[in-house]
Amino acid sequence: MKSTKGMKIGILTAGGDCPGLNAAIRGVGKTAALKYGMEVYGFSSGYLGLVNNEYKKLSVRDMSGILTVGGTILGTSREKPFKKKEYNQYVRSKPEQIKENYEKLGLDCVVCIGGNGTMKTAHKLQQHGVNVVGVPKTIDNDIWGTDQTFGFYSAVNIATDAIDRIHTTANSHKRVMVIEVMGHDTGWLTLYSGVAGGGDVILIPEIPYDKDIIMDYLVHRNEEGKPYSIVVVAEGIKVPPKKNGQPRNKSAGTYIAELIQKETGLDTRPTILGYIQRGGSPCPGDRILASELGAYTAQMISERRFGEMAALKNGVVTSIPLEEVAGKLKVVTPDLPLIKQAISLDTCFGAKI
Repeated sequence: MKSTKGMKIGILTAGGDCPGLNAAIRGVGKTAALKYGMEVYGFSSGYLGLVNNEYKKLSVRDMSGILTVGGTILGTSREKPFKKKEYNQYVRSKPEQIKENYEKLGLDCVVCIGGNGTMKTAHKLQQHGVNVVGVPKTIDNDIWGTDQTFGFYSAVNIATDAIDRIHTTANSHKRVMVIEVMGHDTGWLTLYSGVAGGGDVILIPEIPYDKDIIMDYLVHRNEEGKPYSIVVVAEGIKVPPKKNGQPRNKSAGTYIAELIQKETGLDTRPTILGYIQRGGSPCPGDRILASELGAYTAQMISERRFGEMAALKNGVVTSIPLEEVAGKLKVVTPDLPLIKQAISLDTCFGAKI
């Protein structure tokens, strides 16, 4: 095996922030430096730091004491360097700038910590001649090829705690309370927090809902003497356009709450959890997973296994080619055991499953 001493690696965090990013930076960087003798450089603001060559050399001390800290010490952005723009023959493209900066610094690899968009860009950079390794993070848990992403269970904890608190208000006022949870394209976070929080109705993007099924269910609960109901809604569920074809300028949670109030007459209120789900200190499970994925990433680099993403498969940390990950989503399927169990407990998903 070739010596790893003196290898130079870059680390960046891209896309939305989530709990566990600093734990992953620490896992990669400290393992790379202490075990393999590598030099570690942190790029600021995601891929924007690679484009603008904004970085700092990270010492072991820089990466100590950050395991429990939320956010990311490197900063992040949603910069997409391969996004097509008007051609200008006098300006180097962003991918060209990245490769030039990568080569000038003498990097052997860039560790890209992020979600689906980050992995897609990482794969394109690998094809562009930049060695990369991916580390999957997202509160949505929707990255294909890994059983779990760090950030997910921290967000589940936060959303579940909010639902627990809303139960008491719902019961006190005898209301239907609608809680909107993050998740544009997939419903993992809504499903898990909804089940954990005892949601009576759970609506996710993967299961198209029938409003009549929801209304009948809520009215029936009321007629049975159940004084309140909890409806947990993913922000990405389909909301019909206005009658003139224009999109509704309302969140999914607000739309569903107003629909319930109008159709059933039941006193209904929406709560949108928003960015609170992404903030704060990571839960113990996410700290461990981020650390494991980070340490394994350093090992992958030492073995020159570039163009891959660290992943958790059947409880074991391993890796998968980025080309298999890029452009794919891990979605909730109606036959998921958790959904079947929830239905057996009389949870409504707004559809006949």
